[in-house]
Amino acid sequence: MQFHEYNENEQRGTIDFPFEYYHVDFHYPRYIMNYHWHIEYEFIRILSGEFHANLDGQEVIAGKGDVLFISSGTLHSGIPFDCVYECLVFDMNTFLKHNPSCKKMVQSIVDHSILVYRHFKSDNRLIHDIVWNIFEAMSNQPEGYELTVFGEIYHFLGAVYTGHFYFRDTEAPQTRREFKRVKQLKSVLELIEKNYASSLTLEDMANAVHMSPKYFCRFFAEMTHQRPMDYLNRHRIEHACYALSSTDESVTEIAYACGFNDLSYFIKTFKKYKGVTPGKYQN
Repeated sequence: MQFHEYNENEQRGTIDFPFEYYHVDFHYPRYIMNYHWHIEYEFIRILSGEFHANLDGQEVIAGKGDVLFISSGTLHSGIPFDCVYECLVFDMNTFLKHNPSCKKMVQSIVDHSILVYRHFKSDNRLIHDIVWNIFEAMSNQPEGYELTVFGEIYHFLGAVYTGHFYFRDTEAPQTRREFKRVKQLKSVLELIEKNYASSLTLEDMANAVHMSPKYFCRFFAEMTHQRPMDYLNRHRIEHACYALSSTDESVTEIAYACGFNDLSYFIKTFKKYKGVTPGKYQN
């Protein structure tokens, strides 16, 4: 998968069948899921290992057999530990078009007046079986798999309502303060994405959210468990990895194009995050 803006806006699947499926293991170019958000919804199923997710600043640890449900606009990231996982990104608005009798309930989810639980553990057999059916249909694509996917997502939504696996917006655990902090973090991440190749400073990031550098460092660490400059350099390295595996440019050219102005520092940073030298890196 190529790099996209933090606010992803690419076409998922096709207009008639807007579902995009990803199988992710250690060999996948973006095995570690960087912070991003999108207007679509997403299922993540954990096939093995552990997946440590950050969802709007809340830490969630998902194990084998667990399911994560990512709502539209949720700022999320994930670090896999000996993990194989799969993602299905889809447009919920599709379910407003085909079945008028269900429109009101689906609309409540799209409007965020109903907030579906984000983490379903493997012992929730109903949700587990429904989501497994969805992913098996998407991965194997037998004849008629599109009907299975549509039908099982309706089944999932019905199970959410029947099992009351949701909060109403007035019951949501996220406070107004937390919402503001997520919005501020999104602003910083967009700044990093647009300017990682330039001489972006700590002061630049702090000024983007009207904070002092000292307060901003504390805010960023609380939200991401990383220091701002470490995060920036890791992001630069991820872009460099993609360039090294997909272009014929030299290591030096890629280092400078990704915001490093010192080749030795680039190599040192690359080894820190990837455990190898850039010249040996393989996608």
